Amino acid sequence: MKLRYFIPTLMAVVAAVFTGCSDDNDPTYLDEVRVSSSYVSLDVNGGSNTITVKANSSWEFDKIFAQTVTDADGKKETVYSELPAWLKASTLSGGAGETQVTFTADATLDGRTAELRINCGGKTQIINVIQGLATVSNATCAEVIAGPDSKTYRVTGTCTSIANTTYGNWYLTDETGQIYIYGTLDKSGKEKNFLSLGIEVGDVVTVEGPKTTYGSTVELVNVTVVNIQKSLIKVDSLSVKDATLPVEGGDITAFLTCKGNGVSVEIPESAKEWLSMVSVKSGDVPTVTFRAAPNAGGDRSTTVVFKTTDGKKEYTSETTITQLGAIVECPVADFLAAEVGETQYRITGIITSVANSSYGNVYVKDYSGEMYVYGIGSKGDFEAAGLKAGDIVTLVGKRGEYKGTAQMTGAVCEKSISVTEVSLAEFLTKEDSKDVYYKVTGTIDEIANDTYGNLYLKDGDTRLYVYGCYPGWGATGDARKGLIGELGLAVGDKLTVIGPKSTYKDVPQVNGGFYFSHEKAQ
Repeated sequence: MKLRYFIPTLMAVVAAVFTGCSDDNDPTYLDEVRVSSSYVSLDVNGGSNTITVKANSSWEFDKIFAQTVTDADGKKETVYSELPAWLKASTLSGGAGETQVTFTADATLDGRTAELRINCGGKTQIINVIQGLATVSNATCAEVIAGPDSKTYRVTGTCTSIANTTYGNWYLTDETGQIYIYGTLDKSGKEKNFLSLGIEVGDVVTVEGPKTTYGSTVELVNVTVVNIQKSLIKVDSLSVKDATLPVEGGDITAFLTCKGNGVSVEIPESAKEWLSMVSVKSGDVPTVTFRAAPNAGGDRSTTVVFKTTDGKKEYTSETTITQLGAIVECPVADFLAAEVGETQYRITGIITSVANSSYGNVYVKDYSGEMYVYGIGSKGDFEAAGLKAGDIVTLVGKRGEYKGTAQMTGAVCEKSISVTEVSLAEFLTKEDSKDVYYKVTGTIDEIANDTYGNLYLKDGDTRLYVYGCYPGWGATGDARKGLIGELGLAVGDKLTVIGPKSTYKDVPQVNGGFYFSHEKAQ
């Protein structure tokens, strides 16, 4: 095996030990900042070691270590810190003069290293921390999955899917399992240059990097590519744009490059009831044609695998075929009860609260329940649309789940009704219209009908009749009944309702209002 793109670990460690600082004039020390030792050794069983930093001005450690974190909205992102996760320091910055810095690490079964960088006056001082003897383990995916975090592994497998072509996030699969590669360094060890490596789905790739676990996903982070063995088969193109077939079904052809002996095709069992293979043609450009049956359900997709061999080894490539489906229109309760999948759902309700306005992470409620929406459109779309809490929205998206909690993902806002918040007195001045909605708040002054929630609200000297306080948007028939008793609403409680204005026998009213929120009287 040719070890392309790889600097042997032992040579890297030796180089680290004998590199103390970075300066054009003197490779040994700097005038701006010096350390009592540029080499810090820690016991493999855990322990501490202290050095002295002497500087002529303020200094700090550079943030160069990438770590994966999750923000308050559940979005995964990369942040940078001064130290690797396994290492602690008594301080990360200091001023002019001498400062003692104590490094501490817990016990480890395997050796590990870190190159730290101190910045002072625009100059960089390097400190090499080594705990134990750093080793790299050759492993299968299963062994990586079962092994400890922070340990560095070398593993060989097939690239089965590429999630991000900037950072190089992709899936590596062998006969024992699958791991996620979160970040791939280029030939020079730099990030955000994955495309320069030329890795494609189907290639057999050997990588080396430290393991981490995010939730239930096992990852190797910022891996170094050791070797790439190009696949003898790949999918060059598909006859249908975006590999997406219409609801009524139809044919789609895959155009292949194959340098092996013959082509075989695998359609997953779960997709065989709607996707079949029509023909396989050899020649300079082999083709495989599939046929999808009409789709009466929601969106569906499957991954088709193409295989060839050189007589010794099997090579694979794959492509995903998607078929649009009918959109299921339903109340929130039915959406929450549905299974996670590709089916598209149409839900209409009120935005009850906004968790993140940039991404459009919101809570939406109708008469049957409330759901979390993990993003409406792309970043900025929610704000650009001027949406806010209280507005009525119709969303189309998929049933997803995060840590056991249902949520709508990939949501698109089909339409919205802007709801204007006004006082009771302002409401009385508005024109009647069944298409314009207002949000009003007042103290319950009288309950005329506790079944449908006919009641009077009062604010100062203004009194307003609410003809129906229903559980939420979309309620009909018996679903409109009983909210007053269910919530225990009573005279003196503060109530917020949403609805249009109408007039009955010269009396202005909220016509068919629905509940937004309430506060019990003290």
